[in-house]
Amino acid sequence: MKAYHAESARAGLQAAAGAGLTWQDFCEVAADLLGTAISHDGIGIGPADPASSLLSGAPVGAMPSADGHDLAFLQHEYGADDVNRFSDLAQRAVGVSILAEATGGQPELSARHRTMRSECGMEHEIRGTLRSADGMWGYYTIYRNVGRTGFSPGEAAFLHRLEPILTTGLRRGLIATNVKRQEGAPGTAVLIVNAADQVISATEAAEERITDLGGELWAKLPLPVAVVVSAARGIPGRPPQLPRMRSRTLSGQWISVHAAPVRGPGGATSDIAVTIEAAGPAAIIPLIVAAYGLTERERAVVQQVLSGASTTEIARKLYVSSYTVQDHLKAVFSKVGVSSRRELQSRIFFDHYLGRADNELDANSWLAG
Repeated sequence: MKAYHAESARAGLQAAAGAGLTWQDFCEVAADLLGTAISHDGIGIGPADPASSLLSGAPVGAMPSADGHDLAFLQHEYGADDVNRFSDLAQRAVGVSILAEATGGQPELSARHRTMRSECGMEHEIRGTLRSADGMWGYYTIYRNVGRTGFSPGEAAFLHRLEPILTTGLRRGLIATNVKRQEGAPGTAVLIVNAADQVISATEAAEERITDLGGELWAKLPLPVAVVVSAARGIPGRPPQLPRMRSRTLSGQWISVHAAPVRGPGGATSDIAVTIEAAGPAAIIPLIVAAYGLTERERAVVQQVLSGASTTEIARKLYVSSYTVQDHLKAVFSKVGVSSRRELQSRIFFDHYLGRADNELDANSWLAG
């Protein structure tokens, strides 16, 4: 990795992170720029829900392909105790790891590696997470073919240094587009997925929901659904999970996806029930505010602004002076890119959650459901 290529990639990523790109466009640009500094035969970057660390979108980039690779990828991530799972990397001080190093020079110990080598010809893997204080916003994986040199500690260190920039670009990308107003938006969708990851029954709203997530109801599970299904099955021998994530659809809608094992008269079955529904403001507004990189106190001020509180009321509730409130508001306006409270309310709430402006505020949450 040459120094001038690395510096050029870093500068390009810094510019892209502040360019207002959607997360898909940012990931595409980031994959191209990283490729100028780190040679590879496959790369993918995608988003995650920081509240759960669940992968919320398919990776963007030049990923190797193979029949059933997406489902196998998720099985290794959520259904087996594999090496360098993203959920494990997210808990480490350094969230990037080279598979060969993590396995002591025996990457074949990883079931994921064995699959990628046999089906895609990929021998070397480096992967990492993109995090802030709020959690894991994204993930990436980079591969090299059989016969090539493996990844170096220097390349891992370079990726670690880029983590704040990549995280900023990705989380801003999640809020870069407004929700498109829909007439007759679909209601809550419920579907049953069998052991072969096929939908065997679904409610009327399911087809529209699945299509808006980029899948086909009876043929292809979109990644957010496949993720919660895999996570609900979990790792054999461990307590089952009830996974839930927030994600954006192709139309820009914020939705909540959650899953749970299905029981029958004889007990547990191999089927998983998935529910897809519009995400309420209480789930989405904290994510939007976090994506702007606001401090804890700035978020508290925003919460009060959304409730309609005056400067004096905010000062009293937060036990600060009115001058301090104004200082926080100036910082918030700068980060969000607005110049008034009305614009702030529109940017954070109405741009991302149309049609619910009449919701009453809840003193213990952002907004009532």
